[in-house]
Amino acid sequence: MVIKVFLASSSGSTAIKKKQQDVVGFLEALKVDYTQLDIACNEENRMWMRQNVPEEKKPANGIPLPPQIFNENGYCGDYETFFDAKEDNMVYAFLGLPPPPGSKEVPEEERNGNDEATEGETVGDEAPAEEDQLVEETDEAQEEEEEEQEEEEAEVQEEEETE
Repeated sequence: MVIKVFLASSSGSTAIKKKQQDVVGFLEALKVDYTQLDIACNEENRMWMRQNVPEEKKPANGIPLPPQIFNENGYCGDYETFFDAKEDNMVYAFLGLPPPPGSKEVPEEERNGNDEATEGETVGDEAPAEEDQLVEETDEAQEEEEEEQEEEEAEVQEEEETE
């Protein structure tokens, strides 16, 4: 299964650029195989993405913005749904991939009331420290990006007020 991330290499929006970087950085940190497909300089990619985002997931103007994420031809979601999955430690489920051994993410069939530990495990075992550190680092990077975006928006607003 190939994860496809539709991006715009020449976007003028810093918000879109940061969202794209967040998705790509997190997938790389998790060592998820994915392919970047540029919609800015490839009309086929742009048309395919627009046609394959479900109608109910398209914004009011009908044109979905990058990043958009697919597993093969199946739609996973946009940045907001990716971010929610990341916050809930459900990225593998969001991507339609099985979680790796030792992941905090538990397959759905095990979440449905099966709290019995297998031999050598205890219920509530935590993921390895390395994965915890990765999640913390990614969360910190996201917070920094949000702060930068807020600062940029404040600067733009100040400039508009002084004009």
